[in-house]
Amino acid sequence: MINESVPQKIVTFIEEHHVLTLATFGGDIPYCANCFYVYNKEDNCFICLSDTNTKHISDLLYLTKVAGSIVLETKTVGKIQGLQFNATIEQPLEDAYKKAKHLYLKKYPYAVLSNTQIWCIRPYFLKYTDNRLGFGKKIIWGELDG
Repeated sequence: MINESVPQKIVTFIEEHHVLTLATFGGDIPYCANCFYVYNKEDNCFICLSDTNTKHISDLLYLTKVAGSIVLETKTVGKIQGLQFNATIEQPLEDAYKKAKHLYLKKYPYAVLSNTQIWCIRPYFLKYTDNRLGFGKKIIWGELDG
């Protein structure tokens, strides 16, 4: 477990967005999915909903380590911002489940109608690029090898 908190510039970027791309690997086939998320700063986790029948969730039978990204889409080089991450993914249990469900439904109340499961994506490596701070400026948190 990483004890140092995530740098505020990274947290601010994460909180300004709401869709992440999740990369999984099942057997010998990589796959990407886009997911709406809520970021729980206190527990450093992205909370997502997804059906257990999806390819990206089925891939978790093979490997619970995932990668992902969040990007600001722009053609202006000086405004490029993006986050790459490596993480583990799990279904929260008991109190963590209640908290995650509350946070997700607070942001996306219409999700109460969906028949999906709650997932917590817990990053152990974050690499944030922000060209507004200087060309190619990166802020790194955690360890890539998890």
